[in-house]
Amino acid sequence: MSVALSINVNKIALIRNSRAGNYPDLVLHALRIVAAGADGITVHPRPDQRHVRASDVPALAAALRVELNVEGNPFAGPARSNRSDVDDYPGVMELIEAVRPDQCTLVPDGDGQLTSDHGFDLRRDATRLEPLVTRMRSRGCRVSLFMDPDPEQMRLAAELGADRVELYTGPYAAAVAAGATPESAVTPWREAALAAMEAGLGLNAGHDLNLGNLQAFSAVPGLLEVSIGHAFTVDSLEMGMPAAVRAYQQALGKA
Repeated sequence: MSVALSINVNKIALIRNSRAGNYPDLVLHALRIVAAGADGITVHPRPDQRHVRASDVPALAAALRVELNVEGNPFAGPARSNRSDVDDYPGVMELIEAVRPDQCTLVPDGDGQLTSDHGFDLRRDATRLEPLVTRMRSRGCRVSLFMDPDPEQMRLAAELGADRVELYTGPYAAAVAAGATPESAVTPWREAALAAMEAGLGLNAGHDLNLGNLQAFSAVPGLLEVSIGHAFTVDSLEMGMPAAVRAYQQALGKA
């Protein structure tokens, strides 16, 4: 089974938000990414709405004919907008319930965090997470938990009722950037992947994956989907968006 490529469009929204108006148009660019061959679109709307906004999510859900993955901290509640042209933030769970995306990825990042940089500790968070996982699954969403590559916690994720885990790949990318070979750096993620498969979980991955480290990571057993945003946006500036989509699909072993 081939690995699905889901493109995170947060950075396109960030460029839009640097000026008033809707330029670049987030929905239009998401459709262009899909037309170029992406398998899905990912968004991570945060309470400060500094990139993808709450109002973007229903618009994307209505326009897309591929899988939409909505990420967020399930404990993040409503937040008031400080701009008259930006709607208030309803809260992650409320937003997901309203849109019912194909997949929701629950992520333990704080409101002011620059980017996601760690997974859930299910030894601590399981009690609070379990009813939320059940709630999202009852709405028809596939539920993925953002996790560090800790084999022991894969069983706990399955016991909560999660469908998948998304392994946080930031340290893998950092190790490769520091000179480690991708084949050696990926070992902890391979072990976590095997544990996830044994627990009956589907496997996603994301964060700082790029054209230099993706091919080796794509050989991780059971990998179903990767989510890539920052590096894809940078590569699009150099090679153009359609060519960047093709390059990432080729790194995943697709023609």
